[in-house]
Amino acid sequence: MAIVPMKKLRLMAVRSVKDELLQELLRHGCVEVSEPTELQDEKMQALLRREDSELLNLRSQRQSLQQALTILDRYAPGKTKLFAPKPQVAGETLLDEALLDEALQIAEQLRQNGERIRRIGAEESRLRSTAESLQPWLDLDQPLDALETRSSVVTLGAIPVRTPFARAEELLTDSVREAELFPVSEDKSQRYLLLLSSKTQQNAALDALRPLGFSPISFAGMEGTAKENLARAEEELRTLAQEKAALELAIAAQAPQRETLQLASDAADTKIGLAETEERLCGTDGVVLLQGWMPAEREAALSEVFERLGCAYELEDPAEEEYPAVPVQLKNNRFSNALNMVTNMYSLPVYGSLDPNPLMAPFFILFFGLMMADMGYGLIMIAAALVALRKLKPEGGLLAFCQLLLYGGIATFAMGVLTGGFFSDIPYRLVHLFNPDSDWPGLWYLFNPEKQSNLVLYGSMVLGLLHLNAGMAVSFYKKKRDGKLMDALFEEGSLWVVLLGALLLAADKLLLHTEILGYVGMAVLAAGLALLLFGAGRHAKGFGKLTAAFGCIYNTATGWFGDILSYSRIMALMLAGGVVGKVFNTVAVMPAQSAGITWWTMLLFVVIFLLGHTMNFGLNLLGCYVHDLRLQCLEFFGKFYEDGGKPFRPLRFNGKYVKAK
Repeated sequence: MAIVPMKKLRLMAVRSVKDELLQELLRHGCVEVSEPTELQDEKMQALLRREDSELLNLRSQRQSLQQALTILDRYAPGKTKLFAPKPQVAGETLLDEALLDEALQIAEQLRQNGERIRRIGAEESRLRSTAESLQPWLDLDQPLDALETRSSVVTLGAIPVRTPFARAEELLTDSVREAELFPVSEDKSQRYLLLLSSKTQQNAALDALRPLGFSPISFAGMEGTAKENLARAEEELRTLAQEKAALELAIAAQAPQRETLQLASDAADTKIGLAETEERLCGTDGVVLLQGWMPAEREAALSEVFERLGCAYELEDPAEEEYPAVPVQLKNNRFSNALNMVTNMYSLPVYGSLDPNPLMAPFFILFFGLMMADMGYGLIMIAAALVALRKLKPEGGLLAFCQLLLYGGIATFAMGVLTGGFFSDIPYRLVHLFNPDSDWPGLWYLFNPEKQSNLVLYGSMVLGLLHLNAGMAVSFYKKKRDGKLMDALFEEGSLWVVLLGALLLAADKLLLHTEILGYVGMAVLAAGLALLLFGAGRHAKGFGKLTAAFGCIYNTATGWFGDILSYSRIMALMLAGGVVGKVFNTVAVMPAQSAGITWWTMLLFVVIFLLGHTMNFGLNLLGCYVHDLRLQCLEFFGKFYEDGGKPFRPLRFNGKYVKAK
């Protein structure tokens, strides 16, 4: 339950074992290879060179495999089982060259078929557009490639249908003598016309019709009448459709090769990882140099590998000035591992600081349960998490999500027991629907968020005070560990004295009413304020002491007030989820209450109940997670957290479709 200690690795190996060394690192999956610092030295640059790899070629191969899978999924969708885990394969399978070569041949055939289908689609679009443009001219028996003689020319065109043909004919006759207009057809928007004119008068005729919106239409490259061209286009469309259907069948016939392509895609990803790592190496004609990071706990296993391959290596602890560059890996138990997704979403802690997950886990899960607080919703979360854990066998981030869903569901169910919520108040509604004379008050509860909202509000703020003080305790420990005990005493220590004095005064005024306790509380409070002010100005000089003291009082008072008030969102979300659920329950039973209990009123009840609570559950799940995350990242982390850690990304098998043994 901490940040894993890292070792800095420097290694030298003869070039003949380079490939075997990289594959051993891949199998162990615990070494992150970094850029060599030797290349930053000008003298070393003259002696060393970077290693070359086939990275570009491998990326091209992976892209081809992904394109092939996309084409296969489009024309022959695969059936995936719900909650199906990734199939396991031997790690050596992902390094098999023959597998990749075979899959690339299949991928190339699929790519060619897919590309031909794409071109057919473009050709079909062109032919359909051509056929549509020919429709208005089907009654015209004039060949489209014979629209002129030695002295005359035919121009096809269209005007808006709202323009009368007689108006166009009149305008043309008044302007041009050697021209005549003939109607061909019309549709909802256009009137299609044939303009016959002498060649010398064509431009004048077009100028005369232009004010009416006349636009010429050209059929360049077409031979024969419109009907003949339409028939040819339809025949081509039928031929293309047959070819397309045959290609789609050919693609679908490759569906059994889906697993081969998926396995090859993961193999290409593995080889890309090896190639990227290889390009971070440097060396000479005879040796290669490697620099990176590895967990200290894996030293024994990797030392055996290095010695077997005859490598010269050294391992050392990182210096403090190297901490920002040291990759961070968190090691948690089953309980605190669930919060890894929260930490990764925010930012990893810097190396050398503290892992916040064990500290945050109890608060995060408790706050989430209080915000949801419903037995029904909790059971749904628990069932979903258990099924996913059993069926998917998740790892990494997905495992953390399933664990967080499980623990959040348990907390939600427990808080639902304390508040008496089971899909809000549906047991009470159903009992009084079937027995209106019943005096059953509903499920037992320890406290009711609606009837005791003030109690829930005060309780939320008390929890917030405990949460903030836990963060301060961590900050106190860190400062003491780093030799800054006086800073811890004057900052966190003085605030605790102030808090103790305030609690004594509150106890005297609200509970005990003893005069001496009040005086003690005032004395403790005054001592705490004095320590706080002295600590704020102890490093300042002159007038700066006064401004530091004033700023300390203002920031402490407003900061703590705002921070504690933020925890009222626990009460707000608990109340909102319960009230919205009750509204849906009320609407669901209304038909049966007004029209009696019949099959259709019960059907309406089920539909409204399911739709309403599905929406309420989804909104609450998202809202509670986001607001809980805010309390941790802003209020809690703000007391002690040092973010900015670099995630540990070792060379390892990380397949999208399969899991390497």
